[in-house]
Amino acid sequence: MLSALLALPALAHALSSPDGQLQVDLSVNADRQLVYAVQRAGVPVLLPSRLGLVLEEADFSHDLRLVATSPVARQRERYTLYSGKRSQVDVRANEQRFTVANAADQALVLTVRAANDGVALRYTVEGTGRKRFQRELTSFAFAPDARAWLQPMAVAKTGWKRTNPSYEEHYQIDIPVGTPAPSQAGWVFPALFRSGAHWVAVTEAGMDGRFHASRLAADSTGGTYRIDGPEPSEVFTGGRLLAETDGPLTTPWRVLAIGSLKTVMESTLGTDLAAPAVPVDRRVLKPGAAAWSWALLKDDATVFDVQKRFIDYAADMRWPYTLVDADWDRKIGDAQMKVLADYARTRGVALLAWYNSSGDWNDTPYTPKSALLTAADRQREFARMKALGVKGLKVDFFGGDGASMQAYYVDLLNETAAQGLLLNFHGATLPRGWSRTYPQLMTTEAVRGFEFATFGQDDQDQVARHAAMLPFTRNLFDPMDFTPLVFGDIPNIKRATRNGFELAQSVLFLSGLQHYAETPQGMATVPAYVKTFLRELPARWDEVRFLDGVPGEYVVLARRAGRQWFLAGFNAGEAARPLQLDLHWLSGRTGQLITDGAGERELVQGRLRGPTATLTLAPRGGFVARFR
Repeated sequence: MLSALLALPALAHALSSPDGQLQVDLSVNADRQLVYAVQRAGVPVLLPSRLGLVLEEADFSHDLRLVATSPVARQRERYTLYSGKRSQVDVRANEQRFTVANAADQALVLTVRAANDGVALRYTVEGTGRKRFQRELTSFAFAPDARAWLQPMAVAKTGWKRTNPSYEEHYQIDIPVGTPAPSQAGWVFPALFRSGAHWVAVTEAGMDGRFHASRLAADSTGGTYRIDGPEPSEVFTGGRLLAETDGPLTTPWRVLAIGSLKTVMESTLGTDLAAPAVPVDRRVLKPGAAAWSWALLKDDATVFDVQKRFIDYAADMRWPYTLVDADWDRKIGDAQMKVLADYARTRGVALLAWYNSSGDWNDTPYTPKSALLTAADRQREFARMKALGVKGLKVDFFGGDGASMQAYYVDLLNETAAQGLLLNFHGATLPRGWSRTYPQLMTTEAVRGFEFATFGQDDQDQVARHAAMLPFTRNLFDPMDFTPLVFGDIPNIKRATRNGFELAQSVLFLSGLQHYAETPQGMATVPAYVKTFLRELPARWDEVRFLDGVPGEYVVLARRAGRQWFLAGFNAGEAARPLQLDLHWLSGRTGQLITDGAGERELVQGRLRGPTATLTLAPRGGFVARFR
C-alpha cells in the first residue's frame, strides 16, 4: 500500500488534522487529473483516488492545473443536537481551498477539511450563468485486502406499490472490496470499510434542496468506489433529476469518518458538515417516546377506541406522544381527532399524525394523500393540524433522491420549522445531517425497520444480524426510526430475539421520536422494573462511548444523560458471547443490570460494577445497565 502512495507525483499540498494524525495529500497527476490520498499515522488509508466534476458548461475531469491555494483556516464551532449522539458538539478542523483551472481557463474550487475523526471535501464552481451537473469523478480507492459492510440501493419504482428506493435492504456484511452491487442502483450511504487497522465510514452532508442525493456506484472494480447519482425516475412529478443552478454551484460534502472503530463510532462528522440550524421555536423541540398501534395491530387499529387506549398506554408509560397512523382522516376524521387530541392533552400526551407524501410517483392508497404537494397545500394542512391540536407529522412514501425530490423534502423541513411542528420522514432517503439544520426533524426511517420482521418469518430470522449493523452504519450519524422493542408475541411470526435484545434497542438505537412497537398487552408481561426503566429512560443524550463490538455481530455502547450513564449491548450470534468491559471511567459506581434469564422471554436483574466487568450475552440476547 505504501508503494501505491509513493507513486503519487510530487505532492502539491498536504493538509493535516489538528492532531496531526490524518493527512490528505492533493495533487494534479501526470495525466493532469486531480487526485487525492489519505493516510493516518503515516499509514495509507485511501489510495490515490480521482477528483473532479463535469457540468454541461465546463469539464473538470482532465487537462487541469493548480492555480491557487488558500492558507489553512482553523475551523472551530459549537452546535446543539436534539436527536443525536451528543447534545453539544465541539467542532475543530483545518480547512483549505484549492483552485484548479481546465484547458478553457474555467475554475473549480475544491474545499478540503481535515478533522481528528475524518476528512471531507466539496466542489464549488463560481460565477454567473446556468450550471447543469452531468457527473462527478470523486472516488474512494481501497487496498485490495480491505473489507466492506454495505447496503444495496433498491432499484427505483420496484417493491410494494413502486415505493423504492427507501433505504430498506439487508446489508452485505464483511465482503471483499470490489464486490459488485446486486443491481445497477449501487450502494447507499453510510458505507463502512476496514483497511488494515483503520475504519472508514463514507457518507455525504450539506443537502440544501438544490442538489440531488448520491450513492456509491454498483461497479467498484479493483476496490475503487465512485460517487453516482439517482436513477431517472427518482423525481417529483415534472421535476429535475440532477442539480442545476443559476450562479455558483456547490456540491454536498463528501464525508469520510476515519480512525479506529471507536473513533468512527463516536464521530459526529455527518452532522458537523451540515448547515447550522434554521430558526425554530425551541419550546416545541421535545424528544421522547411514542406509543404506536400500527406496528403489531396494523391498519384495523387506526380507529378512535384503539387510539384512545394507546393514549392511556402512553400516559401510563410516561411517554409524551402517541402516533395515529395511516387513514386516520377516513377512519377517525377531523372532529374525532380533535377529541382525541384534547383527551391526550389531559393525560400529558400529544398526538402525531401520519401523511402520505406522494403524488403520482407511487401507487400507495393510504390517506391523507397528495395533500402536501404545493406550498398552499402545506399551509392549509399545517393550519389544520394545529387547529386539531396535533404536534407533529409522520410523512411517508417519498419518491427517491432526485434534485426535485430533495427540494420537496427541504420545503417540508423549512415550513414545519416555521410552523413549529415536529417531523418524521418515512419511506424516505437518508437524512444526511438534516437533524442539525432542522432540529424539528426528530427522526427518519430510511432503514429496514422492525415492521419487516412482522411481515414474514425470513425477515424475523435475519433481524438480529441486521440490527447489529445499524449502530455502525444507518444510525451512525442520523436519528433512525427503526420502531424497536417487542416483548410479547408477533401475530403469525415466531420471534427470533430474546427480551434482552429487544430492551437493549431502547438505548442502542438513536431516535428523537422513539416509536415503540409493543402494545399495552405485551408491555404488561414484563417485570415492573423493566417498565420503570422505559419510563425513566432519557429522550436526549449528552455523550456516547463505544465500548465493544463488531459490525453485524454485536455491539456495546454507553450513553450519558446529565450525570447518569446507560449501557446497552446485544449479541446477534447463535452462541453465547462473553464480554469483558472496561468501566474504570465510571469511578466505581454500581449499575442496575437487566439482562436475559434462562427462558427466551425471561428477564432478570443484577448489578454491574467496574473497573472491569464480565458479562455473558445469551444468543440473540442483550442487556441494559443504568448508573445513577
